[in-house]
Amino acid sequence: MNNKEGNNKKVGARTTSSRTNSNKPKPAMAKRAQGPKKAKPTNKPAAVETNKLEKKPNQAPKRPKVADEIRLNKYISNSGVCSRRDADIYIQSGNVKVNGIPVVEMGYMVKPGDVVNFDGAILTPEKKEYLLLNKPKNFTTSADVNEEHKNVLELVRGATKANVLPVGRMDKNTTGLLLFTNDTDMIRKFSLPNQKSSKIYQVSLDKNLKYEDLEKISGGVVLDGHRLFVEEISYIENESKNEIGIKLRTSNVKVVRAIFENFNYDVLRIDRVSFAGLTKKNLPRGNWRVLTDQEVINLKNI
Repeated sequence: MNNKEGNNKKVGARTTSSRTNSNKPKPAMAKRAQGPKKAKPTNKPAAVETNKLEKKPNQAPKRPKVADEIRLNKYISNSGVCSRRDADIYIQSGNVKVNGIPVVEMGYMVKPGDVVNFDGAILTPEKKEYLLLNKPKNFTTSADVNEEHKNVLELVRGATKANVLPVGRMDKNTTGLLLFTNDTDMIRKFSLPNQKSSKIYQVSLDKNLKYEDLEKISGGVVLDGHRLFVEEISYIENESKNEIGIKLRTSNVKVVRAIFENFNYDVLRIDRVSFAGLTKKNLPRGNWRVLTDQEVINLKNI
């Protein structure tokens, strides 16, 4: 018992002493001596020079661009023999030579004065020409000409020396806007079935178009198992009910004729009054005009 009491006293004294020491103010820490601050470097010339000389891996050195140089596939396309896409195939197959050396490199640049041999023939690229004709009757786009029906090329013969071709086909009875160009890429573009540009046709029928048939056509027509979307169709204002205006994306006049024949109407005349934003304004029947630069840009961006 006495030992326990002695131990208790010691513990109590130790506790009291601890509290007393904690209340004493601690001495302030002495400040470390600080030397003069070092000035920070304002620039790192060595690092900058290193970055300038550093190159990305596998980066080919750039050669200086020559004035008026052009990609080989575009050079071939400009000559009128084929499109750029087809030119790439010829290049890859080794059928194109530049200055007598076969070139299979995609993106090869042709410089002024280079001689390009395409499949055994030397090419001479032409400047791109774009003409718009308001085609009259009794002219055809077919190569088979006779005394009665002449070719439409006769109507634009004096317009340019370039080898222009009509974009799409028109029979002898179809009139209206017809585009001519030596731009093979544009000819191919407007020959595809999935076009984005709209065309407007005025169609003359052998009898009045029934309103219910007009409604059916406006909802789309199935031809040869394919559904054709019709953007707009309506009666021509202040004309009889056999004069119809129809707006759709196809440039194939045969499709326009087939739409009405599908509903047992005979088509007497078709006149294309609008082609991809181009109109017949100030262009009399049988006349042609050169497209403006802006009109060409619009056609390419469609």
